[in-house]
Amino acid sequence: MWWVFIVIAVIVIVVLVAIAQFNKLRRLDVSAEGALGDIDTLLTKRADLVPNLVETVKGSRDFEASTLEAVTEARTRTTAAKSIDEKSAADAAMTGALGRLFAVAESYPQLTTTANFGQLQTQLADLESQLQFARQYYNDSVVHLNTALKTIPSMWFAGIASVSQREFYREPDEGRRSAPNVQF
Repeated sequence: MWWVFIVIAVIVIVVLVAIAQFNKLRRLDVSAEGALGDIDTLLTKRADLVPNLVETVKGSRDFEASTLEAVTEARTRTTAAKSIDEKSAADAAMTGALGRLFAVAESYPQLTTTANFGQLQTQLADLESQLQFARQYYNDSVVHLNTALKTIPSMWFAGIASVSQREFYREPDEGRRSAPNVQF
């Protein structure tokens, strides 16, 4: 009769381990989803600041139209991006376009001395720092999730939990930062 208690104890332990692994995988998946949502929120905030920045810069005569067009196009790409690869590419395009805009703006002292431009530049710089942290946090969440999905015993419960591996947030190949080519 004691063997019945042992069988019941083993079954209870197996069920508890299964529940713990199921919950662990779901918790890691929700954490990664939330981290991606944080990136989306920050990208939206940055995209919402761009029209104000463009209007401020338009007030300066003879400002390079191609630079403003690049920023506007990058904003459109950012708001339309759905997949992680699209978001990453749009994010890189926006960062590059804003960098060019601020570099060109340095040639317009009357623009850079306005309070509105300075405030927008500061807000965008703060958002860029927050975005960098959010990207790192998302990738850390993905590492934890993907590690759990590839290790025992969690990997045995991935199908039951309906959780799959996630992609990392990466810069697209064409947007990779490299050392600038300086010529004198």
